Amino acid sequence: MDAVRTVKYEEELDAGFASEVAALPGGARLWDCIQCGTCSATCPVSLYMDRTPRQIIGLIRAGFRDEVLRSRSIWICTSCYACTVECPAQVPITDFMFALKRLALQDERYHRSLIPWVERTFVKMVHANGRLTESRMGMKIALRTGPRHWMSLAAMAWRLFRRGRLRPFHTERMRDPESLRAVLRALKAPPREGVA
Repeated sequence: MDAVRTVKYEEELDAGFASEVAALPGGARLWDCIQCGTCSATCPVSLYMDRTPRQIIGLIRAGFRDEVLRSRSIWICTSCYACTVECPAQVPITDFMFALKRLALQDERYHRSLIPWVERTFVKMVHANGRLTESRMGMKIALRTGPRHWMSLAAMAWRLFRRGRLRPFHTERMRDPESLRAVLRALKAPPREGVA
């Protein structure tokens, strides 16, 4: 029985995961974490997380890529920076959460909930138009939640529509969304030699 369990754990581990996270911007402090739990104690939403921030750091260092990227915790993080401010080792935990979200989307390994879908949809809308159309985003979320939730939203949607706040056929756009896309491409491009 123990031999089977050992093989299963070895298959789950990714020996290069910690190094990959440590190589990300702000990731160098990964090894400075002293596992004191201050981040988890100060996090206002740790109660709703499946893994506390301290556990996430420990799992990264142990190589549990799948377990970390499929965790709900990285999507529940509100980016309030309480953990980062209170950390005695000055580990930028909030930056890790942002990086882990990006990795989860890149690997298509994420918790199957509405939150990652909303984030992807937001990024696509901003990339296409240069800005977010709130009414369209709200309608996409409502459609995604299914018919049983539509009725509870119908009265509010009608009030918003009557006041001109819900415009189903309107799309907000920048004058030149290509300029934003050029900036985003530049941020993703590898740094050129000799440029700091």
